[in-house]
Amino acid sequence: MAQDAGRPGVHENDPANPQANGKFDYNLHAPEGANKKRKILGRGQGSGRGTTSGKGNKGQKSRSGGKTYAGFEGGQMPLYRRLARRGFSNHPFKKTFQIVNLGQINKRFADGETVDGLSLYDRGLIKGRKKGGVFSADFPVKILGNGDLTKKLVFKIGIAPARCAVSGSAKEKIQKSGGELV
Repeated sequence: MAQDAGRPGVHENDPANPQANGKFDYNLHAPEGANKKRKILGRGQGSGRGTTSGKGNKGQKSRSGGKTYAGFEGGQMPLYRRLARRGFSNHPFKKTFQIVNLGQINKRFADGETVDGLSLYDRGLIKGRKKGGVFSADFPVKILGNGDLTKKLVFKIGIAPARCAVSGSAKEKIQKSGGELV
């Protein structure tokens, strides 16, 4: 090692030498090309971005505030309005549930506890809002039978804040484990 002391680049990757490769606390900078200068427009011919400022010549898009909406066809009746709306969409009527499996409930609840919307929310299994002591779930909750239930739990289902539902297989597993549905 002693004979290499004078050669440049010998200790560059040495973790014991903090000054290796110019890595000082005051010598930090962003990688090459990470920070770009802002393009300054409309400052005369000599700037290279004068006259039309990179917007082409004339027309709606060269004017300030001159924007068009998606699907605009220059004033022609756009395609999405030319075509007829046909068929039925169930989207406005669909029901969305927050799904909770029995395996998740088994992990987060102790024997003899009550499972309802608020207790599911407190343990992070469903999403909702709690304001002034009043809880409301974002979507109705459905308890599915995936996983094993080994604890006796009391399930309070169908109570307003969470609007819960239970699948058939989940009901069977709850009853087998000695729990009850209220």
